[in-house]
Amino acid sequence: MMNNANEISHHTKLYGFIGEFAGQSSLSAILNKLFKVKNKDAMMIPMNIREDDFYYTVANMKKSHVNGAFISNEYTKNVVELLDEASEAVLKSGMCDIILREGQKLIGDILGINVLAKFLKNRNCKKIALIGIDSRAKAFCFLRDDFEISYFYNDLENLMNFTIEMGVINPDINRISDSVNIDFSNYDAVIDFSDLESLDMVDKFSDINLDMKQKKEFSALKLRADELKANYIGFDAMLEELSSVIFEFLEKKQHLDYDKSNMRF
Repeated sequence: MMNNANEISHHTKLYGFIGEFAGQSSLSAILNKLFKVKNKDAMMIPMNIREDDFYYTVANMKKSHVNGAFISNEYTKNVVELLDEASEAVLKSGMCDIILREGQKLIGDILGINVLAKFLKNRNCKKIALIGIDSRAKAFCFLRDDFEISYFYNDLENLMNFTIEMGVINPDINRISDSVNIDFSNYDAVIDFSDLESLDMVDKFSDINLDMKQKKEFSALKLRADELKANYIGFDAMLEELSSVIFEFLEKKQHLDYDKSNMRF
């Protein structure tokens, strides 16, 4: 699905979805439908990029006709060193999932975690179990708003350092261990941003369990949730919300000032 007339003009704003398996995701198609409904002369193109080609692809965006890109999970840390400017959330977390080109500058921000927070708020989630200490966990913690978060990880010392770094006051810290069974049923949602290969120690999950991973990514959360017949939510289940937030972000940044019907010379 392209823009309103299924064609690209000299004025069409082009955006990429960069990931190893970007072409297998419906994100670009859903966002392009939204561009069409809103009559915007813009289009997102899925870009299947291997890790060896990632730096070259993004670095060359500065002199290309591509105006920005959404970055898939596997590259959200890699892209940070290529940015010319970054939001506070990017600098604090060390990850970035949306970049815009302004002239020959690449400016980075975070959208996916905001989508996650909005998703949880719309479902009246308050009490959250957060597993992991990686960049996505940092971003969620930085943007935590009014959530009551309990922190879980298998390395207690690193988990304590994580909460100190993120400025969490009186954190509820919990060590995950294969020898101790865990019951998450009292939480409104479980978020897994860890590198754990197994969550077999979990006996019960919440009603909402998510990690925002794509279908091609291994998910210890999905594996265990399926075994316990619990609800699992991945990246693909949040594409409508993500597309709407990307659209709003581009509008706010004045990237969608022109409608398809506008004549420009």
